[in-house]
Amino acid sequence: MKHSKVAIITGAGRGIGAATAKLFAQNNFAVCINYKSDSVSANKVAKSITDIGGHCITVQADVSSETDVNHLFKTVDEQLGAPTVLVNNAGILRTQSRLEQMTAERINSILINNVTSYFLCCKEAVKRMSTRHGGFGGVIVNVSSGAARSGSPNEYIDYAASKGAIDTLTKGLSLEVAAEGIRVNCVRPGLIYTDMHADGGEPERIERLKSNIPMQRGGQPEEVAEAIYWLASDKSSFSTGNFLDLAGGL
Repeated sequence: MKHSKVAIITGAGRGIGAATAKLFAQNNFAVCINYKSDSVSANKVAKSITDIGGHCITVQADVSSETDVNHLFKTVDEQLGAPTVLVNNAGILRTQSRLEQMTAERINSILINNVTSYFLCCKEAVKRMSTRHGGFGGVIVNVSSGAARSGSPNEYIDYAASKGAIDTLTKGLSLEVAAEGIRVNCVRPGLIYTDMHADGGEPERIERLKSNIPMQRGGQPEEVAEAIYWLASDKSSFSTGNFLDLAGGL
């Protein structure tokens, strides 16, 4: 069955992606839950959506692979219809480290997973959304990070740099497709309670750092999802190339 409102959310099996998928479904979007390897988590998100009468599919795809991205978008075309929203959220983090200890393998892995993936997904979305290609317009929301502004010294300079690239992609692409019915905006979450901190080797990182946050607390994935949804909705219809910082004032 084809739907008029279709959202693709990459990395939607957990954290911000999962919260975003649920919120879009609650607002009558047919949702594609993309995941890389954890089908159990993705299916759990899907069940929470179908339990409230929402419509979704799960699609396994490594979005840093051009072949997988083509498969992801073709599957959505066939099962849901043309995407009207793309939320680029998939990303990885490696163990906290100073730059001098980073290997080329680690750096390239971060850049391919966090940057190349966004470029590939944007490319396929634009081909479908752009009025230049016969599309009806659409919205892309990129998930960057407060790390793009702080640089994450002594922890994740590579991750921070990858998110700086996403900020630049957002600005450039927003101008490239502004006259073609596509808006491109970005959210920059700060310290949010997600499993990603465990990937970096410190599950309790927010507890250690929350006293540095002016609001004195970490954020919840649902708070980021609300900002993503606003940027994707008609309520932000005159916004493109913009950044929404969700960092409690940090």
